[in-house]
Amino acid sequence: MSARILVVTAVAAERDAVLAGQLLAGRSQATGTVAGLQVYRALTPAGLLDVVCGGVGPVAAAVSTGCLLRQGYSLVISAGIGGGFPAAEVGAVAVANAVVHADLGAETADGFLSMAELGWGAVRYPVDLGWAAALGRRTGAVTGAVLTVSTVTGSQQRADQLLASHPDAVAEGMEGVGVCLAAAQAGVPFAELRAIANPVGPRHRESWRIPDALAALGAAFDRLLAEPLLAEPLLAEPLLPEPLPPGAGA
Repeated sequence: MSARILVVTAVAAERDAVLAGQLLAGRSQATGTVAGLQVYRALTPAGLLDVVCGGVGPVAAAVSTGCLLRQGYSLVISAGIGGGFPAAEVGAVAVANAVVHADLGAETADGFLSMAELGWGAVRYPVDLGWAAALGRRTGAVTGAVLTVSTVTGSQQRADQLLASHPDAVAEGMEGVGVCLAAAQAGVPFAELRAIANPVGPRHRESWRIPDALAALGAAFDRLLAEPLLAEPLLAEPLLPEPLPPGAGA
């Protein structure tokens, strides 16, 4: 049986970049709406692909993904561009081996405390490492934790704080945890893929390489979808919150 793959992006430019790769050019078509969301479909060597723009931020991503997963998929990928930590250079592709809700918590007199540190629940979630390894091999991506934030990092101080709390972080985005939790609720494997447009840190938009990152995103999906995905290794582990690593902030 062919794979059914759902790709959820935040904005239309990311969706269009996924669909603009050489493999998908001319294959995709709008197939109508599901829960008010326009779905673009393509038949690829990897299987049936649906691509949708689900909205910015973890809440919009979770709601959109939850509605779409009722249609039945074998894999959901949160995809887009994002900021890169030192392990992922601008223009590179990053694949998550864990996702972290990095700014969910409370500001205190002693600084930021994550929801996990406050005892309110987990903020770090594993992904299926079989899928992560498969995506990493096919795309040549850097793998590590991808942080989900509701406020994009704009200072070196905050970037340093995030990396100190999550030393395995490779990228920052705004939707991964939302898609991850919706996928876990539906029992569907989840992955996250980000093309790096800028370093995480001071907000210098004039130096961001958004067109290059969008092109890298499309090229990554060309490589990812070139062969059947069912042949790749899978892990059947449940998507449960990970315990905090020793000494980490979340």
